[in-house]
Amino acid sequence: MDERGGSGRLTGSDVVAHCLAKPGAWRDEPWEGDVVVKVADKIFAFASESSRSVGLKCAPTRIEADEWLRQFPDDARTMPYIGRSGWNTLDLGGAIPDRDLLAAVDESYRLVVSKLPRSRRP
Repeated sequence: MDERGGSGRLTGSDVVAHCLAKPGAWRDEPWEGDVVVKVADKIFAFASESSRSVGLKCAPTRIEADEWLRQFPDDARTMPYIGRSGWNTLDLGGAIPDRDLLAAVDESYRLVVSKLPRSRRP
């Protein structure tokens, strides 16, 4: 572990594996070259094995998701097009501790699942 609380070694493959370990999660490539992980038919992570970042639903609102940008200005950005809904891109291997990145994946999954009809929740 380094002083940031992470190993500095979290990879895109690690993130995808963490995503796929969630109940009902599956890998999709809805647009050529863009890998996502879904639960039911909803994306909860924009992630690929070769990526150095992950796109996640970081909070229910943009105002709450902006906390990531304030806390990690060099490693967190609002996602284009869907950022207004609380989605951010978080960089791997930077100032964001690995445990916080994995917790953000967990939260994105939780937020997306909570919006699914009960009959489609895993």
